[in-house]
Amino acid sequence: ISMEHITSKDGTPIACWHCGTGMPLLLVHGTTGDHSAWISTLAELRQHFNVWTMDRRGRGQSGDANSYTLQRECEDIAAVVDAIGGSVHLLGHSFGGLCALESTLMTSNINKLVLYEPSISLTGSGWSTELEMRLQKLLDQGNREESLLLFFRDLLKAPSQEIVALQAGSNWPIRIAAAHTILRELQSIDRYVFKPQKFNSLQNPVLLLVGGDSHSRRYATAETLQQSLSNSRMGILPGQQHSAMRTAPDLFVHEVIEFLKAT
Repeated sequence: ISMEHITSKDGTPIACWHCGTGMPLLLVHGTTGDHSAWISTLAELRQHFNVWTMDRRGRGQSGDANSYTLQRECEDIAAVVDAIGGSVHLLGHSFGGLCALESTLMTSNINKLVLYEPSISLTGSGWSTELEMRLQKLLDQGNREESLLLFFRDLLKAPSQEIVALQAGSNWPIRIAAAHTILRELQSIDRYVFKPQKFNSLQNPVLLLVGGDSHSRRYATAETLQQSLSNSRMGILPGQQHSAMRTAPDLFVHEVIEFLKAT
């Protein structure tokens, strides 16, 4: 696996890793994650693709800027896609899925697009001023782990066994280190308005993945996207919720490979 930094439009260095051979595939992680979110899927994916992973800005080996906007996150992805060169498949999870979708408007080098439960809130994100204040207070107190638990427990409504597994995982310290990015990403989701007309000319094949046991609002988002993106279809991951790449990597990878390899 080799690592390099790619400079985004605003000058921020974005750390990327790549391995495998074949068509390039860029994986974009969600809130609190970093490039290690994909660790369980790499062995299989690299048999088929030249797999690229990245640390989104503000965490891991990537830099950050003084001011934050969703637009910059999307520019980061477009910069990485363009630096990889040629035609690149793109897979985004959660907040990374929202950024991936918007990045399609910034580069013509994206081939197929996989969006796994992108953070587009149509039916209310479960976000509230009260939650925002609680989260801000924990961060102000330097209580990063509690802010992380608040995010998974009260906002994502993750089952308790899932939270226990996360805490036991090797990348829990990575998530704690990125805790300061939670609030700005949640605020971006809350402000984001999905405008279907922006994507009228998007002809790329799109796979919209949803966990079979996920919250109904995840389905509502996927259905809206399916109606708005002309060349899209839904894929259901039976028995899964928001983290199938970790809870059922074989199932997740199978769906992704089947879609990307189809002619």
